[in-house]
Amino acid sequence: MQRRNLLALAAAAPLAAPAAAQGTWQPDRPIRIIVPFPAGGATDVWARLVAEPMSEMLRVPVLIENRSGAAGMIGADAVAKAAPDGHTLLFTITPLVQSPIVLGNAPYDAVRDFSPIGQMGTTTLIFMIRAELPPRTLQEFITYARAQARAGRGLTLGSWAAGSSAHVFALAMNNKLDLGMTHVAYRGEAPMVVAYLSREVDAGINSLTSTREHIASGRLRPLAALGDTRAASMNEVPTFIEQGVDVGRGWSGFAGLLGPANMPAPVHARLVQVFRDTMQRESIRQRLLAMDTDPAWLGPEDFSAAIIRVRDIWTELTRGMDLQLR
Repeated sequence: MQRRNLLALAAAAPLAAPAAAQGTWQPDRPIRIIVPFPAGGATDVWARLVAEPMSEMLRVPVLIENRSGAAGMIGADAVAKAAPDGHTLLFTITPLVQSPIVLGNAPYDAVRDFSPIGQMGTTTLIFMIRAELPPRTLQEFITYARAQARAGRGLTLGSWAAGSSAHVFALAMNNKLDLGMTHVAYRGEAPMVVAYLSREVDAGINSLTSTREHIASGRLRPLAALGDTRAASMNEVPTFIEQGVDVGRGWSGFAGLLGPANMPAPVHARLVQVFRDTMQRESIRQRLLAMDTDPAWLGPEDFSAAIIRVRDIWTELTRGMDLQLR
């Protein structure tokens, strides 16, 4: 009996060893999570939310570094070129794949140069305007914007980055409806929100994570939701589709954590485990819901497939679209 047990253990050992190794990697210095947008935007808020529990589990500081520029490509490129030792990570959103397609000359390949760790979730984007403007509905806004353009006082249309969801879908609306608005790109969502509040920009598409307090205070007015469904936490705002404007049909972006390509398997597996355990905490789930974010964990393989899906959709969606800054 003892011999059979020993043989069974010996046979199982090659299978058990990798599993044990995967859970035992321990970082030997602080981990940096690079956010490729300025502090205060939705991406930054999400990254800071997960940094604390990840730090607890990894037993080292997990630091957030905001490195914005080039529509998110500067920060992403820094991670793509970092040593794949688990100490430099990227928390980002769909511009990871959108910006290279739109702007060209990307310093990285969004699929080949990263190791997906996990998706945090998604958020519904909302088209909104400065509350000082008179329109109360999307149809009223369309009429108002056209009138302003005819009078030589065309409105301004902001986005958090050239080639982002905010840019492409707002431009699609502008072109389809002949609104005569002028696009203004910002280096992140936080500066874009400041531009609203300082009356520098009139309208745009934003996350509720960054704008809800300003909607609640009456300084911003939501008019339409992007995608096929309304935002669960702001169900009173109908989608573009519901209001007869074919913009954003079927769209869903992502927010998640990645590392450089070619990370050692034990390092990658440990980071996947820690991020997954973070996302399984009910406290994290409730805080995400409170920030108008839908927790939707995806593991590395499914997250990789989601990134490829967004890349393919974005390539097709922007084909032939004039996205040059003016």
